[in-house]
Parts: sequence; C-alpha cells; structure tokens
Amino acid sequence: MKTLVSVGVLVGFVLTVAAPLPAAGFQEGARRGSTPAAACGDVLAFQVLLDRQGFSSGEIDGKFGTNTKRALSAFQEANKLKPSGMLDCETWSALGGGDQRSATTEYTITDADAAGPFVEHIPESLPDQASLPSLDYSSLTEKIAERFHASPALLNHLNADKRFEPGTTITVPDVTLFDAGTKPAHDTSAGEVTVEVTKAGSLRVVGADGKTVFFAPVTSGSSHDPLPIGHWKVLSVSWLPEFHYNPDLFWDAKPTDTKATIKPGPNNPVGVVWIDINVEHYGLHGTPEPSRIGYTQSHGCVRLTNWDAARVAAFVGANTPVIFQ
Repeated sequence: MKTLVSVGVLVGFVLTVAAPLPAAGFQEGARRGSTPAAACGDVLAFQVLLDRQGFSSGEIDGKFGTNTKRALSAFQEANKLKPSGMLDCETWSALGGGDQRSATTEYTITDADAAGPFVEHIPESLPDQASLPSLDYSSLTEKIAERFHASPALLNHLNADKRFEPGTTITVPDVTLFDAGTKPAHDTSAGEVTVEVTKAGSLRVVGADGKTVFFAPVTSGSSHDPLPIGHWKVLSVSWLPEFHYNPDLFWDAKPTDTKATIKPGPNNPVGVVWIDINVEHYGLHGTPEPSRIGYTQSHGCVRLTNWDAARVAAFVGANTPVIFQ
C-alpha cells in the first residue's frame, strides 16, 4: 500500500495480488504427520494461547497455516525452545496449556451489537466507496468475529446450530476483546520499544530489554512497490482515519478512477489505524481483509489485521524506531 499523508489525510490503496491462501476446513486437531504432539492441544487451542501471549497468528481460524507456524516459531525462539514451528508438548507447556482455562468462552450477543450500523454492500471501486457514509462492518458475524480475532468461518463452525441475534449465547475464542470504535490506551509496560518488519511477512515489537513483546503476521510490499529497507521512525498515529484515494499514485489504477475521500470504519482501506513513518508514502495500518494478511501483497505499506494494528499502535508513539529489513 502506497499512501501520501498531507495534513493528516491519507492517500492510497491496497493491492490484492493472487497468492495461495490457507487450506479450507477447520481442523479439530493437527494434520497427521504435520505435528509431533497434537495430543497436547488442537490448532485452535494453540492459536488462542499464542494470541494471549502476544504472538498473533492473524485470524484465529483453526488451521495449521503459514501464519500459525510463524507465530509458533517466534514464540519458541523467544522462550529458548527449538524454533520448529510445530505444535509440540514443550511449546504447549510454555504457553500455559496445562492450566484449566479453556481456549474458548461464551459470549451473549447484545442489542447494541446487533444495532450496527452495518454496510450491507461495500463496492470494490474506491470512488464508489466514497459515496458511503461510513465503512462499518458488513454484518453482525463480521463484527463479532473481529472482536474475538476470529475468522467468520470459525465462528460459524463453533456455533453451527445458533442464530446470530440479541440474546443468543455463542462460543468464541477466549482472547482480549477488540473494539473497533475505541482507541487503545498507550501501553508503556515494555518501555521504549522498536518495531521490526521483515520482507518475509512478520512484525515484532521489541522492548527496551531486547525481548519480543508482540509478534504478528503482516503483508508488505510487492515487485511494483517494495518494502523500503532501512531505519525509520514513527511520526504520528491516526485512529479511524479517513482515506483519500489518488489514482495518480497507483500503477494499477483504472483510467476512469478519480480522487475520492473514503469515510472511517473497520472496512476502510487502511482499517482502524494509520501509523505514519518518516519515509514518504509509507506507514503501518489495519485492513478490511484480515484473512489475506500474510498471503497477498500490498502497495508497499505494512498491513496487519485491525486488532493487531491496534496492538502495535498502543505500543508506539512519536519517534519510535521502525526497522524494515
């Protein structure tokens, strides 16, 4: 994603390039032969525990895909375990899998949840998106899925016999709730942090003591707009930003495209937050397509799921070092 910031206004959009996505189907346990100790916990349980420890697999989807393997490897390395990226019992124990807390919990849908507002149809064209009063969630299922860092497919799987409506109690991943409408409080627990982003598709927030305090998968760069390798710094953080599209900045823009201002919301092209850095046209931000994080390319910027972008935004401030490597 390439963007131009001018007086707090964003210009740019996400490039979606076809790439392999995770295999379909929720896995009650790990694939036979892919993990040495699936008996310790299934994929969903590992994803939830990793998320609680600050090692995100992006969308919690119950699938043993690339993002989960990367989160496992990062957690294992940070805890001086063999970074195999596999679901082994030693990692399960280090994650706290031996306690009595379940990977899922119950949540009762409220009237406020169902009240929306929702946008039933979000057009692909950015100029057409600009006609919408907001870029809110498109459904109650999408809203609740993001709140619990989950894929809508997983949420439907866990609640196959239930209707998503006020008063219904559903099963959800037991993680810290994400609220797209609330700016996260600044997190000073790790002291002065550094953000590290790799071309391979990962982001780390490193504390003053050198330890990884947060890890997440990202989408960054393409052959047209490669990640600008180097040492940078945060200039500012904008919560629920507007998005100003300028087709002149994009090699794949349609000849008929015109400049357009797109209203804020979780389905805004840059999601719920924009973290501006001191390299022209680039930043870190959320996304309206969490399932594609780590599996597609962007126009150069660093995309995360909305809930992961919010976590990063809580750690950083003006002058926080950002290293692209």
